[in-house]
Amino acid sequence: MNNTVQLEKAKHDRNRFDCGITALNNYLKIMASQQAKKDNTRTFVLEDEHCPEHIIGYYTLTMTPIDAEGLPEKLQKKHYNVTSGGLIARLAVDQRYNGKGFGEWLLIDALRKLLAASETVAFPVVIVDAKDGAGHFYEKYGFTAFKDASNKLFITIADIRASISLG
Repeated sequence: MNNTVQLEKAKHDRNRFDCGITALNNYLKIMASQQAKKDNTRTFVLEDEHCPEHIIGYYTLTMTPIDAEGLPEKLQKKHYNVTSGGLIARLAVDQRYNGKGFGEWLLIDALRKLLAASETVAFPVVIVDAKDGAGHFYEKYGFTAFKDASNKLFITIADIRASISLG
């Protein structure tokens, strides 16, 4: 399978992409390039190897403030002075490619990038905002819901490191 690459406005056909969720489609079409130019987010796309301008799926990474009080008590004590974590802000697969494991592939790719980033700029957790009931998808990969928000989940960098090799 191809690697993900950063979204290129001139190359990738953002208007063709349709994951079935308007907000995720519109972010890719309208906001992703603008946010990258401002150094607010990075959006990575998985290209169709037969037609590289077609986007199989994408995810967006950035940093986010952490409210440690939403974490389990053990983690609150361990990370009481931490103020931010990595954020998978969006993750979506075009409906034409559903059921082929691309969502899992994109999630693992995003976690690998965040794990590598954490080796340079330390942060203890990765957070995801699970849109439209997607929380169960993330829970299968070890994410846990925050105590005060069931659609906001986290996984520790230590858990990612234990389950994913960077190789």
